[in-house]
Amino acid sequence: MHNNSTWHRSNEQELAQRLNVDPHQGLPPNTILERLSIYGPNEIQETEGRSVWQILLGQFADFMILVLVAAAVISGIVGQLEDTLAIFAIVLLNAIIGTVQEYRAERAVAALRKMAAQIVQVLRDHTQQTVPVSELVPGDIVIIEAGDVVPADLRLLESVELKIDEAALTGESQAVSKRSEPLIEENLPLGDRLNMAYKGTLVASGHGKALVVATGMATELGKIATLLREQRGVKTPLQKRLARFGRLLAIGVLAICAVIFAAGVLRDEPLILMFLTAISLAVAAIPEALPAVVTISLALGAHKMSKRQALVRQLPAVETLGSVTYICSDKTGTLTQNKMRVDRIFANGKTLPRIPEAADQAQLWQLLGQAMALSNDVEVDKQNTIKGEPTETALYLAATEAGFDKTSLTADLPRRGEIPFESERQCMSTLHQTSSTVISFTKGAPEKILEHCSSILTDEGVKTLDTEAITHEANQLAIKGYRVLALAFRGFPNLPQSTTPELIENKLTLLALVALIDPPRPEVYTAVSDCQSAGITPVMITGDHPATAQTIAVRLGIAQQGDHAITGRELEGISDQDLQSQVTRTRVYARVSPEQKIRIIKALQDKGEYVAMTGDGVNDAPALKRADIGVAMGRKGTDVARESAEMVLLDDNFATIVGAVREGRRIFDNIRKFIRYVLTTNAGEIWTLFAAPFLGLPMPLLPLQILWINLVTDSLPCMALAAEPEEHGIMHRPPRPPTESLFAHGIWQHILWVGLLIGSITLALQAWAYHSGIEHWQTMVFTVLTFSQLTHVIAIRSDRESLFKLGLRSNVPLLGAVLLTVALQLTVVYTPFLQSLFKTEPLTLNELIICFILPVIVFIAVEIEKWLTRRGLIYPNCCYPR
Repeated sequence: MHNNSTWHRSNEQELAQRLNVDPHQGLPPNTILERLSIYGPNEIQETEGRSVWQILLGQFADFMILVLVAAAVISGIVGQLEDTLAIFAIVLLNAIIGTVQEYRAERAVAALRKMAAQIVQVLRDHTQQTVPVSELVPGDIVIIEAGDVVPADLRLLESVELKIDEAALTGESQAVSKRSEPLIEENLPLGDRLNMAYKGTLVASGHGKALVVATGMATELGKIATLLREQRGVKTPLQKRLARFGRLLAIGVLAICAVIFAAGVLRDEPLILMFLTAISLAVAAIPEALPAVVTISLALGAHKMSKRQALVRQLPAVETLGSVTYICSDKTGTLTQNKMRVDRIFANGKTLPRIPEAADQAQLWQLLGQAMALSNDVEVDKQNTIKGEPTETALYLAATEAGFDKTSLTADLPRRGEIPFESERQCMSTLHQTSSTVISFTKGAPEKILEHCSSILTDEGVKTLDTEAITHEANQLAIKGYRVLALAFRGFPNLPQSTTPELIENKLTLLALVALIDPPRPEVYTAVSDCQSAGITPVMITGDHPATAQTIAVRLGIAQQGDHAITGRELEGISDQDLQSQVTRTRVYARVSPEQKIRIIKALQDKGEYVAMTGDGVNDAPALKRADIGVAMGRKGTDVARESAEMVLLDDNFATIVGAVREGRRIFDNIRKFIRYVLTTNAGEIWTLFAAPFLGLPMPLLPLQILWINLVTDSLPCMALAAEPEEHGIMHRPPRPPTESLFAHGIWQHILWVGLLIGSITLALQAWAYHSGIEHWQTMVFTVLTFSQLTHVIAIRSDRESLFKLGLRSNVPLLGAVLLTVALQLTVVYTPFLQSLFKTEPLTLNELIICFILPVIVFIAVEIEKWLTRRGLIYPNCCYPR
């Protein structure tokens, strides 16, 4: 297919030659069939997706899942069918959740198909006819009009007041006026190719005739679909950490179990007993509840976030937000309101934010308010819905807010004529009847209006116009990123016989310059500040004009005055190495293409950053998929963007991301607490079983007792940790380094010494009870080891804060889980049926008191550790604020 990037430079004759078509007759039938066979249907092709069963089987390729499956098999060998079924149930649940997530994620390309128009008006073989969009071929002549979805990439041949909304493709916030004349410049960005129309964009007004230059996957929309297929999802930090954790854990557990087995055999312990003990310990040491706890933590977080208008499509993405260091945000509709507003008015020699309230006292402000209210085609329906072109709507609203009601003004100043906007004149005029005269209002590009103005109206009356000074003021506003309009008027004694531009739009008196902009969302100011306090760098990546982007970025605090916004054209000339050196210093990118958005994200990721990308348009979809987490807009976002993202903001509010980051950090904190808890208590079990033979003690626990401890302490208490509230100062610490170990900030030291402490307490009790001749010594060891794990889980609810400050009732689910576990343990000790099953014996009151007191030592020791941490005496590099 022909080179898409040069069509805008060719004139009509060259276009006809290149595509071998007569623009006045269209293609003949035989040529259409021939080209359809060459280029294929005008459709967005989908890759052959994996079946549901293939996706489901793929979930079992994860190393941690394989370890759990092996643990289930081992449990079955030991004879614990309940454990086997429980583990398989957990694995299957996670596989189903993963399958649903992946299946939904692969629908992004399919969503592109829904954007396409279904039928189109074409000129073929001398006649205008309606054909399916899929049958369009390069060289077809199509007719487009307001409301149409552009069916293919087109080169305009005729344009009558044609405006196309390209926001979904380029990020431009307002409809673009189109023309048919060739453009000289070669490498123009998509948004500046004013004689082109692109597949999937929307015709906002006017009509035109155009030549199809690209169809299907060769269109700009098709290229985006290709990018979507090429971008592989990036694993979240949590997935990477858990994969590393699973491998290390499996190797370590197997090695320790082998040593325990060998040591027991060397001490002449029964071979079968030692084999079952080693296998049971292996099962107990592998935290099979880890995937379930992670899923529950993420699901609870996702549920909370949905109440705050953030819909999570892929659960691991909740945690990823806690690692995000950069948020690359689209401007239009994300940081801004996607609505043009009057922001500045230059009149009477000064700049004001709005028409003064005392406007009724001065002719200048009266006429300006009337011009803004009347010289537009805005309509308001019965539901008070405003319908009109964005710029005219902005003028209408500014006038209404100043007290100039269009309905009442129309009654006093009815419209008697109009001269519509034309791209050549770059202005439009309306004529209105007053009580005794006729007045015309003209608005348009300042350079065009000023050519026809000879005077200017001020508070002191009509004065001679200083064209140079007004032009300078207009240029200054444009440099700041505003869209500038000039408004002027002229009086006539009667309605002119001829309403030609030469008559009406001449000898005008200037009223004002009006500066419009798509303003920032009010809540985004705080959101940006919160992100920065949390160590997250917001970056604007937009297809809009660089001056506009820089203005908005400075207002929001994303960039500083004087910072340079890199444009797409500049990016083309920057090598990957140079981009690497600039990417962490640049805060604004403008006029960028979809490919360049991906390049920016990759450059940040190569620097070790974790990147979130927000956006709402088709042009954002590939970058949303490539980013570590894609965040799409729910209201104004396209289906393509939503299907490509891991999270959707239901209120299109950038500020919602801050709450999501907070929740992500809380969730990861709680997952770390689970790992701290389960590995510490498992270490206590391992130390107990490992050291007993070397201390001349019999095996402390039977295989079934080991599995019981594992069952009751690694289930409910672990899962209840997911409900733990956030740590103090959670949003005043930097993001976790993406490469940070799960065992950072004192976790591995805690696992080591507290595990040793639990083991020491248990072994000391065993040695005392065994050598004192207490018959219930094994039941006491069994109970103390269980209760030590419960006091430990209560103590580690916070890495720093004391339980006495947190209070027991701040996590009611955990309190309930601990009390239930105590009850279950006592049931095993005192119920005759369970006594015979677990080989336990009823404890005396004194023995039971000892079993309750000794575990408190663990609680006190951990509280002392937190006290030392708060004072910076240990773990000085902990990221929590002091």
